Amino acid sequence: MASLTQTAIMTRKIIRYGLYGVIALIIGKIALSTSISVYRHFFPEPPPPPTVAFGKLPKIPFPKKEVAGNPSYTLETPEGSIPVLSTQAKVYFMPKPVQTQLNLELAKDKATNLGFIPSGEQVSQTLYRFKHQRAPSTLDMNIINGIFSISYDLSKDSSPIEQRPPSPEIAASQIRSYLSSANLLPVDLTGPTTHQFLKIEEGSFANAVSLSEADLVKVYLFRKSYDNFPSLTPNPSQANTWFMVSGSREREKQIIASEFHYFPVDEDKSATYPIKLAESAWEELKAGNAFIASQGVDNESNIVIRRVYLAYYDGGVSAEFYQPIIVFEGDRGFSAYVPAVTSDYYGE
Repeated sequence: MASLTQTAIMTRKIIRYGLYGVIALIIGKIALSTSISVYRHFFPEPPPPPTVAFGKLPKIPFPKKEVAGNPSYTLETPEGSIPVLSTQAKVYFMPKPVQTQLNLELAKDKATNLGFIPSGEQVSQTLYRFKHQRAPSTLDMNIINGIFSISYDLSKDSSPIEQRPPSPEIAASQIRSYLSSANLLPVDLTGPTTHQFLKIEEGSFANAVSLSEADLVKVYLFRKSYDNFPSLTPNPSQANTWFMVSGSREREKQIIASEFHYFPVDEDKSATYPIKLAESAWEELKAGNAFIASQGVDNESNIVIRRVYLAYYDGGVSAEFYQPIIVFEGDRGFSAYVPAVTSDYYGE
């Protein structure tokens, strides 16, 4: 009996201490995971070194732009100083359009899908002009890269502006539907939209204060963000692709004018590159070595910079790579761009 009692006591002790051990292991694992998470929050694991797989990059094709005066700059960011930016960012490959014997046939298919007669008129070696089937509208298309513009002759038919234009949201939806129905809506042309209200004064377009005073609404379609960095154009308030939309219920009379300047980005082909310190970009701006995208409304001699952040430059022209920039935003609409990749990785 004594041995059975001792065995039972020993068994209970083994079970009890076994449970204690399991509980201790669980608590220890939770404590270790929590400690590692806290440590990684304050001391994150460094990313792998940049791949720089594309080698030396061509300089970003900023357009030439005259800058009035010689502005000076003052930094007043919410942080109170130059922010710390990512140490590296992706550079994306942009495939170049290929010239083949099928370019003209493909352009005719696009014209037909957009509602135009496929028997176009050759304007130059690469530019063809197509007329609309039922409206005084023309489509000019570059048959190599697919860039196109639409123009409606309001002097021949002013009925499109006899009705109030749709709201910007509805107009943007109409544009995307129009492009999608023609298989011409790129998957990354789904970023934010901006708009202008326009009225016709003395035969030209002028800004209107509100929708109630407008004859047309002009909608800008921006490219989506890449890696949570916004896509910015040479004029940050205007996209490379835009459409003027009327209030007509007839589809062929809804698009009064447009410019479609889009060059694809290959999201599956990218390389990481080191990013210069924001302080270095700040010195470039002060030295006059930045691209001034917008001087703002007053062209003041002293510009107060409020935000500094990373973005991608969408130039609206054929380029080999889609590259990051460091953006300086100031009061009254001022905006300037500095190439973000460290200078060592730019070619001549």
